[in-house]
Amino acid sequence: MTRWLPALALISLAGCGSSEGVQNEAVAGGAGAQLEAAAVGQGLVGDPQSGSPIGSWAREGDRLCIADGAGGAQRIGIVSDYGDGQGCDAGGTLVRQGQRLRVTLGACRFEASYNGDRIVFPGVMPPECEQLCRGRASLAGLEVDRQSESASEAATLRLRGGKRPCE
Repeated sequence: MTRWLPALALISLAGCGSSEGVQNEAVAGGAGAQLEAAAVGQGLVGDPQSGSPIGSWAREGDRLCIADGAGGAQRIGIVSDYGDGQGCDAGGTLVRQGQRLRVTLGACRFEASYNGDRIVFPGVMPPECEQLCRGRASLAGLEVDRQSESASEAATLRLRGGKRPCE
């Protein structure tokens, strides 16, 4: 046991430091960036630089669709249903910029992150986004995983009034 103590101390110290160092390592082609590149190369994760976000996305009570749109923008639809009158639904547009999705849902505008397999909304949303939700529901921190790359499946998502934003 005493033989392992120095190794354990080094391992625990290896996790210390600023997150800036981790970000710099990824940018500089460190081990994390190499692992990510290998996973993309093997098809284990989607390529966020070249893959398309078009399709169906979901996690628990949250569903999202993305379809082709006009003028360089794509259409997006979001439905969150938490039961008992708690939920959100909206349709709008998005413009992809690398791993960022610039989303416009009427007056609600924000950037979501996209990594090829997952879309994550920011943890704090603009106040204009509150009108899209009922009860205590919020779009803040919404996180969905890719379910399908099919535009026809994306077209089946319906908002509360029956409108299909990705049709």
